[in-house]
Amino acid sequence: MLKLPAVTGMIGRRLLVNYRVDPGVISKILPEGFRPKLHQGHAISGICLIRLEDIRPKAFPAWSGITSENAAHRIAVLWDEDGETKEGVFIPRRDTGSLANHLAGGRLFPGEHHLADFEVTDSEGKIDMKIRSRDGKMTLALEAAEAEQISAASCFASLEETSAFFEPGSIGFSVTKDCCKLDGIRLETHHWAVRPLAVSRVESSFLDDRTVFPSGSAVFDHALIMRDIPHDWHELSARRAAVPA
Repeated sequence: MLKLPAVTGMIGRRLLVNYRVDPGVISKILPEGFRPKLHQGHAISGICLIRLEDIRPKAFPAWSGITSENAAHRIAVLWDEDGETKEGVFIPRRDTGSLANHLAGGRLFPGEHHLADFEVTDSEGKIDMKIRSRDGKMTLALEAAEAEQISAASCFASLEETSAFFEPGSIGFSVTKDCCKLDGIRLETHHWAVRPLAVSRVESSFLDDRTVFPSGSAVFDHALIMRDIPHDWHELSARRAAVPA
C-alpha cells in the first residue's frame, strides 16, 4: 500500500450511537488477540456516524479537501502489545457516501469503505439520518436531537463517565478483504468535547441481526454528539489477526 502522510480536516459532526452488549456474544465476532472493553459488566458496541470536511493531506490547503458522510460499526476493545494493554475499537464494517473514499480506502489510506447512499437532515439540533449500502448489506435509520443529559437508562452514570470511556479509544482496526489483515488508523482530535444526544429511533442492520445478537443481547444505551473538531488521521501498521466469518 502507498502510505500517505497524516491526513487533516474538520469533523463537522460526529455521532456515537452506543449499545451495551453481552460480552460472550461480542467475543465471538472479535479477531484473535482482541477482547471487549467492559463497563459495568457490559461490552460496548455501536455506530460512529461522522461528517468529515476539508479532508486532505496535511501539506495541502483546505480548499483542496473533500467532504463526506461516513458510518462505521465499531466495538470497544482491548489487546496486549509489547507488554502493555492497549485500547481502541474494532471496526467490522465502514460505509461512505463518497466515491473518492470508497475507491481510495484500503489502497491509498487505511480502511476499506463500502459505498452507500446517505440521506441526512441536520437542523436546529435535530438529526434525521437514513443509510443504505449499495451492496444491500447495511441499512441504518436514526432520529435524534441534542439534549442536556444522557439517557437515564444508560449503564453510564454521567456524561463525564462516558466521555472518559471513549476518549482513549483513538485507535481503530478495520476489516479488509484479506481475512487475516486489519488496517490500522489513529484519530487525533485537537480537542475532545462530547454532548448528549437523545435518540427517539435507531435501527441498525448489524446490531439488530438476531443471527449474531440474540434478542436482548444488544440494547441501545445512549448517544453522544461532537461538532466542529479539528483533527488528523495517522496510519498505523496493519495487524495480522484472523477475523471470524
